[in-house]
Amino acid sequence: MVYLVGAGLGDAAYLTVRGRQVLERAQVLIYDALVDEGVLGLTPPDCDRLYVGKRGGQPSWSQVEIDRLLVEQGLRGKAVVRLKGGDPFVFGRCSSEIEALNAAGCPFEVVPGISSVLAAPELAGIPLTDPVLSSCFAVLSGHDPESLNWEAIAQLPTLVILMGTRQLGQILWQLQRWGKSSQTPIAIVRAAGTEAQRVWTGRLANILDRTRGEMLSPAVVVVGDVVKLREQLYAKECEVLSQGFNPQIRAPLAGKTVLVTRSATQSSTFTDLLTREGARAIEMPALEITAPSSWDGLDRAIAQLHEFDWLILTSANGVDYFCDRLVRLGKDCRALAHLKIAVVGKKTAKVLQGRSLVADFIPPDYVADSLVETFPDDLEGLKILFPRVESGGREVLVAEFTDRGAQVEEVAAYQSGCPATISPPAWDALQRGEVDIVTFASSKTVKYFAQLLERESRTHPGVRAAESWQSLLNGVCIASIGPQTSQTCRDAFGRVDIEAEEYTLEGLVAALVSFSKRR
Repeated sequence: MVYLVGAGLGDAAYLTVRGRQVLERAQVLIYDALVDEGVLGLTPPDCDRLYVGKRGGQPSWSQVEIDRLLVEQGLRGKAVVRLKGGDPFVFGRCSSEIEALNAAGCPFEVVPGISSVLAAPELAGIPLTDPVLSSCFAVLSGHDPESLNWEAIAQLPTLVILMGTRQLGQILWQLQRWGKSSQTPIAIVRAAGTEAQRVWTGRLANILDRTRGEMLSPAVVVVGDVVKLREQLYAKECEVLSQGFNPQIRAPLAGKTVLVTRSATQSSTFTDLLTREGARAIEMPALEITAPSSWDGLDRAIAQLHEFDWLILTSANGVDYFCDRLVRLGKDCRALAHLKIAVVGKKTAKVLQGRSLVADFIPPDYVADSLVETFPDDLEGLKILFPRVESGGREVLVAEFTDRGAQVEEVAAYQSGCPATISPPAWDALQRGEVDIVTFASSKTVKYFAQLLERESRTHPGVRAAESWQSLLNGVCIASIGPQTSQTCRDAFGRVDIEAEEYTLEGLVAALVSFSKRR
């Protein structure tokens, strides 16, 4: 089945229930530019994501190529989601895609979305109809003004114009040419329903002056006397409505765009925490977690679990891969009954609890560096199993245990690497200078983030990236979860601006809030 899904305004908060259901079981996702990373994150970890977004003035997929891709993926017998901004049947070029699917015999379902035609004026406080001011409204695309009957359009009380900011001057001229008063109210609503929302109001005669130098796209333009109702109905809230009709607008991180670097399969818990504080979060997978190159070492250790006294797990990935392998080999948590378990970090402990296991020891400050100093047992003669990432990275920890008489068995439980590409929403936001803060929860995300930026800058040099990839971070606040990650930030970027006092995701959010309040 191919699902043609309307993503609404792009934010997961405005996604329909049916749209969410379909996304949560998608095997292939084909998506547009105006879709937020939070919506993309609803897909399963193993979902293939294919970006086909169109950007004005930039190389992009043709509609014929998108039609062909849909058919190709649909014929493979998978659940394919074609995710479109707004509603599929409102300027969504859905007819072409449906014709291609029909011709190929691919079954499909259309899932409606909340169109910005209705949502943008509403979120800006502008009713489209009114018993006195407007008995109807018309919706039009401003992409090609020459093709429209402006003589008829100018007679209508309310107009809602999509894709019209590039041709705004021509549209204003046509409306006034065919009878609209130069004093007719007009509103431009940019990025409706997001923390980047902004509203400009004026008259046909002065709106160009009021918006000169501003980046307006993506925007919905409303023309008509109903625009005046905004001031009447929401007199006290107009300042808030101008920035986003959202109760979180006065939250500590309101107006801030935070780029979240994370594992490609990591849940969006951190994003949820940031959103609650009012931030606009863009997720950027900067780390891929996969199986180790060989299971031999871990399999041997699991077969000899009875020989070990302690099991040390320093990450959520270590917990998942170790426990999954345990089950794969026909064992369960009973095989760990004689072992004590030490974990590093609240998150690791929580993931372990999800496996019906409780940690016997969590070091203070939630960092591995304090594990040896505060270890509850005498280390002399202890045999410790340490499943870890294949590439290592805890040599100091192992050396300290060994120096104190413990025997540590290190085995590869998983592997980490750099993703092949940078996520398009993240790259677009960096190129446009929209990112205020970038967060790092591990040293490896720092290293791979730098690799991705350097690689992408070489492949697609832009105005800001022409000098160096580091220029993309000019004016961007760099936030770290703890000392080790901070040092890696200094090595990679020459600085770190925020470090969490408590080395957890919650602690990192608290540090961002504190920093924002000081600013």
